[in-house]
Amino acid sequence: MNEGACCPPNGEEREDEQVMRTSVESSLQIGEQDSFLPAIRCVPISALKRQTVLQALTQEGSGLEPAAAGDSVEVLRAQEEWEAVENIQAGAGGWQSPDTPRQLISFDEALQHFQAADLSICREKVRSAVSQRGLSALFRCLFGPPQLHDGLQEERDLILAIAQCSLDHEDPVHSRVLQTIYKKLTGSRFDCALYGAHWEELGFQGSNPATDLRGAGFLALLHLLYLVMDSKTLLLAHEIFRLSQHHTQHFPFCVMSVNITRIVIQALREECLSRECNRQHTVIPVVNNLYAATFLRLAYIWRTQQKTILDSSFVLKDLEILAKKNPKQLLRSLDTYLTKGTKRLSRMGLSGAQNVSGSQDTHPKNLTFTGVCDLQLDTTERVQAV
Repeated sequence: MNEGACCPPNGEEREDEQVMRTSVESSLQIGEQDSFLPAIRCVPISALKRQTVLQALTQEGSGLEPAAAGDSVEVLRAQEEWEAVENIQAGAGGWQSPDTPRQLISFDEALQHFQAADLSICREKVRSAVSQRGLSALFRCLFGPPQLHDGLQEERDLILAIAQCSLDHEDPVHSRVLQTIYKKLTGSRFDCALYGAHWEELGFQGSNPATDLRGAGFLALLHLLYLVMDSKTLLLAHEIFRLSQHHTQHFPFCVMSVNITRIVIQALREECLSRECNRQHTVIPVVNNLYAATFLRLAYIWRTQQKTILDSSFVLKDLEILAKKNPKQLLRSLDTYLTKGTKRLSRMGLSGAQNVSGSQDTHPKNLTFTGVCDLQLDTTERVQAV
């Protein structure tokens, strides 16, 4: 032991140490009805390290009996671990410090990230249009929707390439998108773990959102980001999210959103949106608005027709038919909703959706959600229901 460790502190240091020791010892007092853990949580680590009892474990000159030779190695190892406590960093699945929450990310910022990223691998997987042959190709050429203008094809291909990108938890932009969606839907001010049961509360089917993005890729998360970050559609997002928590009409909110993104992707690939995109001279806003309009239509049908999770596959198939056949009608209904604001909520029947406390415990556990891609259905069936 070096001489410096045995030298008594000067008067000022001794006085500061005595004040700190008194504060720590008073914080660690355990009453008859109190618990030790709540008391120790409020004490800084730096203060605990100055506590007399903890120091006595590693100092030979303390009043305690000297440790046996076999125990000294364990004591030194414990001291090293204690010194390293303040340097522990949260991992990908760990918690984030509440003092430094991640900044929210806007849809435009996330989109710019993908515009600048190398998506060559994802672009190789893109199928921009559905190939048709024979009479169907001739009929589509004569009576089908027009082709997308040449100047808009690059924008369309970017959307389809993003739909081929998977979620990467190591990418800070991807993580910020997830955190933003979580905060805007729940109202939380703090970051959450990238894995955990809290994602199931938002409507994913597991603790890792990446497993539910099949067929839509990261575009599904971008659509959710657009829904919660646009001031015009944020109220719609909250209304639908509350409806998804209904005690009898509940449905997985985020998984339903992913299925709607799939519908929009399919409509874009089959050039069902080309006429509207050519008219507006853009693609991304049209795709985003069709996603929001289709989600609005689903909520209206779900609420007014008393749909349940057992009806999900049929409702989604009807919406797919409508989105391909008459996207202009869906876009017009969204415009009406956004223009009339809260008055439109009552007319759409969404304002009656309530979040019943404890409703998650009453959800039947044996019901599974069926997506639009999981059920093959004749396109002529149930089209009248929409």
